Amino acid sequence: MGVVPYLGLKYLEFLEFLRFFLEVLKTMFTPPFRKKEFVEQLYFVMNKSLFIVVFCVSFAAVVTIIESSFHMKIVIKNDSLVPGFAALLILRELGAVVTSLLLTSRVGAGYAAETGSMKITEQLEALQMLGINKINFIVVPRFLACMVAGLVLTIIANAACLFFALIVTEAKLGYGLGAFLSSMRAFVSYQDFIFSAVKGTVFGSVIPLISCFYGFKCKSGAEGVGQTTTKTVVTTTIVIIGLDFFLSWFFSYFY
Repeated sequence: MGVVPYLGLKYLEFLEFLRFFLEVLKTMFTPPFRKKEFVEQLYFVMNKSLFIVVFCVSFAAVVTIIESSFHMKIVIKNDSLVPGFAALLILRELGAVVTSLLLTSRVGAGYAAETGSMKITEQLEALQMLGINKINFIVVPRFLACMVAGLVLTIIANAACLFFALIVTEAKLGYGLGAFLSSMRAFVSYQDFIFSAVKGTVFGSVIPLISCFYGFKCKSGAEGVGQTTTKTVVTTTIVIIGLDFFLSWFFSYFY
């Protein structure tokens, strides 16, 4: 396939996704409001992902502290700025991005496989025959649950990162709580906490949208489900990284 036809297909797919997204937004405010499904999805996303998120981001914070200290000692012969620099990196990037990528690999892949299986087993057609809107029944509860979970998990991830950064700073670098907080205040502002929460919410909302979009287009057979899952994870990862760049650039005007 040539470059121009390929880009044309991607453009059409983007327009199709945009229509899907607008339909989800419209359906969000249309009854019935499925509170039970929302709570179930929120439990699935948060409870099953909490340990994985905290474990991974905590070790990422530890590595950030150790590597930053190592290189700063080489370049400027001093690592007193490491706690503040690490806190800034954690709040602006690490907590929200790593959390969302972990949710993509677990929740996004699961949603894609689930909706893809529903597509090839004709469960979506059965919902339509029963007069049930598939967007309202499937997508909206997952969309809202992932938005809330993205926000809450990002806040928890940031707290866990800062806690473990404090521990390794004191144990490895020899700086106590007072030095850590003092350095953190020099680098971090209240906007960083707000913008990190916004990023977590936005990234979380992207995951079920892309997962269900590709799941509804799943081709028949086990191979179709596998392709849908792979495409979902790859596309969501690219979109999250792209949104991270855009949001970081946009938020830079508020400092």
